[in-house]
Amino acid sequence: MNLAPPTDGVIRVQCWSGPRNISTALMYSWRQRADTTVYDEPLYAHYLTRDDRGHPGVPEILASQRHDPDAVISDVILGPCATPVLYIKQMAHHLNGVDRRHLAHTENILLVRHPRDMLASLSVQLPNCELSDTGLVESVELLDAILAEGGSPVVIETQSLLRDPAGVLGQVCERVGLDFDPAVLSWPAGPKPEDGVWAKHWYDNVHASTSFAPYVPSSRDVPEKTLAVLDQAMPLFERFAQFAIS
Repeated sequence: MNLAPPTDGVIRVQCWSGPRNISTALMYSWRQRADTTVYDEPLYAHYLTRDDRGHPGVPEILASQRHDPDAVISDVILGPCATPVLYIKQMAHHLNGVDRRHLAHTENILLVRHPRDMLASLSVQLPNCELSDTGLVESVELLDAILAEGGSPVVIETQSLLRDPAGVLGQVCERVGLDFDPAVLSWPAGPKPEDGVWAKHWYDNVHASTSFAPYVPSSRDVPEKTLAVLDQAMPLFERFAQFAIS
């Protein structure tokens, strides 16, 4: 795999998240920028070849994407882009088995949500979810790698984002070398052409949205059988507190 840094001047932003973290809403937000192309989870099929974890729609997802992560890195993440900015929505746990050296050539944002709210939602789609399904382990690994290299992590905590979208996204844009565009504060309802084929299983709520909704705690409880995962997740989530944009 050729990992030479791209020379096209495109700012490549990878947003690393876990599921049910409003990551799709954030992708729709960036999609509103006239200078930006967005891409939805290009490493999902690769991840599912290693362990499908009971995800819905696996055969269709596997048929929709390349399985080779090196090809995805070369042709999508570091490949040609027709706009000055490429924004890629990524799940952090999809990095399992992926060469991480390409991260040196992209701006990397970390998106985290309080595990109580995240697990209450995730357990609907994945009733037997485990810590490995949350992306938190890999997100902390990315955080630590950025710190080890002397970098300043760009961390978005979802409650802060929902309470002040303009303020948080303005700081994010500044940190990755972009001007803030107020267009990112709203988007049209409905499916988007960039949605992965898995959208019908996961995106109903965001398809009904047109902006970042005010924060309210989840109305669902974390199922009793998932409380052990919550206990495992909390220390990892708290690792991000001192770095989160507020």
